[in-house]
Order: sequence, then C-alpha cells, then structure tokens
Amino acid sequence: MTLKFALAAFIAAFSVASAEAAPIIMHRDPGCGCCEQWAAQVRRQFGQSVNIVDDQQRGRFQRAQGVPAALASCHTAIVDGMVFEGHVPIADMKRAIAKRPKGVKGLAVAGMPLGSPGMEVPGQKPQPYSVIAFGSAGQTVFARHGG
Repeated sequence: MTLKFALAAFIAAFSVASAEAAPIIMHRDPGCGCCEQWAAQVRRQFGQSVNIVDDQQRGRFQRAQGVPAALASCHTAIVDGMVFEGHVPIADMKRAIAKRPKGVKGLAVAGMPLGSPGMEVPGQKPQPYSVIAFGSAGQTVFARHGG
C-alpha cells in the first residue's frame, strides 16, 4: 500500500510540474505595450515562458473563452486551463489556479486600471479595481485592489 501511495504522489507531482511548465499563451491587441509589462511580471512570478500573440480578432477569441463583454480588457491569457482577462494580479491568478473554484472559468480585470500589474505609473496613486471571477457560476468579486 505504501508503494502505491508513493507512486500516486509521484504521478500527481509530475502532472502538476508538467502543467506548470507549459507555456502561457496571451492574446493581445496588436502592439499593446502594457500587455508586455504584464507578461514580464507573469513570466517572473510563474517561472515559465509567455507566448504573446498579436491578435487582430481578439474579440472573437475572448468570446470563445467565455469572457463577458463587460469585463473586456487589452489581453486574454490562458494559464493552466484557466482564462485571465486583463491586468489580473499574479497572486490572484495563483490562488484561482490552486483552488479551482467550482463554476469559475477565469478571472478578469475590466479596462486598464492604473496600478494594476503592467499599469504601474511611478508617482501615480493606484486606482481601486476589482478582480471578477466568471464562469458557469456567474460573476462574483474574487478580490479588490488599489486605492
């Protein structure tokens, strides 16, 4: 029984490590600079590559991923099977991936609030903003930041 448990633990750890090593895909409005800044922070925090796709048809991609129109921003990323729209803080992303809340397909920060990851401006006070969880369970506030 101990060998079975050890083998199961090894397989689970290997599966998690493999998922974490997969590149992150981010579709952005072509040429958007703040998206690159967000991607750099994600790259540092997750320790994996971020493939940036300049997508002229990103609205279509957002809809296909289930992003509500009211939560739209300048980029949409897929990380470990979850959807992240806009300037979602990395800590919130990691918490959502770890917990996998039932009925939540992803998180979104609508618009481009100052002070959100990739939107930091030295000397500017961060704007308050909410991170919204969305999916089959509807929309709920996942976290609040800034201000």
